[in-house]
Amino acid sequence: MDLRILEIASHTDNNKVLTNPTHNFKNKNPLCGDEMEISLVVKDEIVKDMGYQCKSCVYCQASVSLLSRKIKNKKVDEIKNFISLSEKIFEDAKFNLSKHWNDFKELFDKKNISRKECLLLPLRTVLKALK
Repeated sequence: MDLRILEIASHTDNNKVLTNPTHNFKNKNPLCGDEMEISLVVKDEIVKDMGYQCKSCVYCQASVSLLSRKIKNKKVDEIKNFISLSEKIFEDAKFNLSKHWNDFKELFDKKNISRKECLLLPLRTVLKALK
């Protein structure tokens, strides 16, 4: 396992329960059993805060940790757009993303393709929470 995955996963500042979320969704990966619950505070179409709880592998934890830091103070439409493009990063390492989202290229690399579903679970959970 790549030590960088462990380092990213170790940032757990947003592993918390939000007291008054405006959006919430619980999701499970049927392939491996990873469980994820994400709560969001959205105001004026901007994500102000995110909290997550998970029972999951380190790949899923790294993805949700990074996502929780990247979506704060971002417009909902920008987040949805990034999530819709995220699977393409696995297919093409040179896929053009805005600079803000480039850190995901490190996780969504072909070397981690076997953990694709684990890595995408947090993104899919946020997308469902925002619907």
